[in-house]
Parts: sequence; structure tokens; C-alpha cells
Amino acid sequence: MLSGLVFGAGSVSAAPSCPDRQAPPPPVDTSEQAPPGQLSPAPLPVPAEPVGGARMGECGLVYPVGASTPPETTATSWVLQDLDTGAVLAAKDPHARERPASLIKTLLALVVINEFKPTDVIRPTAEDASQECTCVGLVAGGSYTVDELLHGLLMHSGNDVAHAFATALGGVPATVGKMNAMAASLGAKDTRAATPSGLDGPGMSTSAYDLSLIFHAAMQQPEFSTAVATKGYQIPAQPGKPAFGIVNDNKLLGSYPGFLGGKTGFTDDARHTYVGGAAQDGRRLAVVMMRAEQRPTLVVQQAAQLLDYGFRLTKAGVGSVGQLVQPAAAPNAGPTEATEATPSKATASTEGRQRDAFGTTGWVVTLVVALLIVAGFVLGRYRRRMR
Repeated sequence: MLSGLVFGAGSVSAAPSCPDRQAPPPPVDTSEQAPPGQLSPAPLPVPAEPVGGARMGECGLVYPVGASTPPETTATSWVLQDLDTGAVLAAKDPHARERPASLIKTLLALVVINEFKPTDVIRPTAEDASQECTCVGLVAGGSYTVDELLHGLLMHSGNDVAHAFATALGGVPATVGKMNAMAASLGAKDTRAATPSGLDGPGMSTSAYDLSLIFHAAMQQPEFSTAVATKGYQIPAQPGKPAFGIVNDNKLLGSYPGFLGGKTGFTDDARHTYVGGAAQDGRRLAVVMMRAEQRPTLVVQQAAQLLDYGFRLTKAGVGSVGQLVQPAAAPNAGPTEATEATPSKATASTEGRQRDAFGTTGWVVTLVVALLIVAGFVLGRYRRRMR
């Protein structure tokens, strides 16, 4: 079987015939039409060499020589990774460009964690609270901590939460720009966010490989890994609305041995997308699935079969087929210190940028200048006494 052969280093001969190599399939509705007077963005350039190794440029199933064939799934593309080493254990058309649906919220979460503290308070606007759902049910004018909203974003895929974060980050265009900058810093060259929530938009694309990169980075952030591993969570009471509970949408949580959490997604154009990780026998693996269908078996069951396959590969020690690239600049873990005051939405959206603009280097420079001034003053007085 050709997919079981090792291609020469740097070979991309298969790339031109790979489906969806440049862009996702045509949309089935009008959700990706550009606003009047604007053109849809051109597809992102395809790297001359496949990111992650030569075999990441192959189409179809990609698995180690001598390994058993991966289980059949309905996914157009998928990637199995080692969450600790970044090794790609097996894949199917890993760089095929597809739509992420709500899996892009993982990228948004990384931006939020980078800019806000968990205790920062965000007050949603009426526009935030009236987004196209799935929604958590935010109250316009209510007060929510970033940590509470992260649980709503990742457990229940709240589009109202995604928009509230975008408003606090400076608006939707600014937030999409920050998401794309974060993707670029991680080496995700197939990824272009068009909306903060994952609702389809002009030029939106990603790949199973890129989402593996993004999930790998996100699972290193405690705020993220804790939220996706939470099965039930209480959203506090707000004016006119009592407290209520939300349940994690990921059906493998609590049912698959060692499951660590993940994210689900769906739009008419993207179809079903999925990411989830698990730990067994000292190994942590994760799977990303793109453009999958719920029949003949549920997507989460297909994901479980791929995770089982991945753990069998690690036990057999058959090696890997690629590697997740190292970030060009490691994502900032973000501010973690608690604040005494409760910031407003505007305060929360600017405070992180103010800290970044000054930063540790600024304080060091200030201290050095202060010491020089004091030294000059003392020296001047000494010289006057010597005259």
C-alpha cells in the first residue's frame, strides 16, 4: 500500500493531486460570502515543503511501516499526536485544508489566556448576548470572570461567550487578527480564522495538522486543560437570571479511560470536527478529526477508535510519521496574579496590553536610570565638598 511507504525527504510530488490542498471544498450555503464591496481572501500559500516532515505531504492514510492499518472513519482528514513529544503517530491527509467550526475556539482561548487574568471581569454587551447560538445564555450587562467564560466557551461552545471575548479584546476584526497572529507564531500555516466563534466566514481554513499544533499548545495552559476536563460547571447568578449549570459537550469525558478533554464543532460547511486527548500507561495522546459524519457511528466513537489505535502504536514502538513544529515564539502563559479591584470590560481589555507594553524590561530600565540619578547626585555633593 503506497501510504505505508516512506517517501524521500522533502518530497511533495503527491501534493498537487491531494484534495483540498489549497482551500476547503466549496461552501454549501452563503455563510462565506464577503460583505458587499469586499472580495473574499485568496487561499493561503501552500508551503514548498510539507510542515512537520515529508510524510505530512502525503494524501490518504499515513502510518508507520510495519504497523497495522488505521481504523476506518468518516473523517476527510485526521491526525494522531503524542501530547508530550509532539510526534505525529499516524494521520490521514494531515494538511488538507478544511473548516474548523468551533474548534477555532481553542485558538481564541489561547489569545484570551495570553491577554487576560482568570479573575478579570468582562461585562457582555447586548450584541454579545444576542449571537447566533449555540449559546451559554449570557446576560447583557452582567459580570463574569474570564475563568467562568472560558468554561462556557470550551465546555458548551458558547458563541455569545466568543463574541464577549472578542468585544473585550478590541472588537471582532482585532480579535481575528490576534488569533491569526497566534496561529502564525505556532507554525500553523494552513490556518486563517475569519470569526472568533468558528461560524463560517470568508477565507476560513485550517487543517488537522494545524489544529493538533493549537491543541498541543493549549493543553500546556492550566486554564484551558482544566476547563476542557470539567464535566459540570455552575454559571453564577446575574441580574434577572438565577445561577445555572452547564455540562461538557464532549461525550468521551467520563466514558473513555483517561480522557483529558477536548472540543467538538459543527457547521453545515465544516461538518463535524473534533479534538480530544487521553492518558494511558504514562502516554498522553490526542486526535483531531475534520469533516466527519455521525453515521454509521458517532464521531466520538470514531475518535475513541483512533485513540485506541494510537495507544497500540506506542506500545508496539513502531515510530512516528512526522513531528509538530516548535512555535516560532512560545505563546505567553498570560497574567496569573489576582487583582484587588474588579476591572470593567474596558479595563480587562486594556490592562494586559499595558502590562505587555511596559513589562519586566521596562521596570529594569527604570531602576537602572533611578540608580544613575542617585549616584550622580551623591557624586555631585561629594565634589562640592572637595572644592
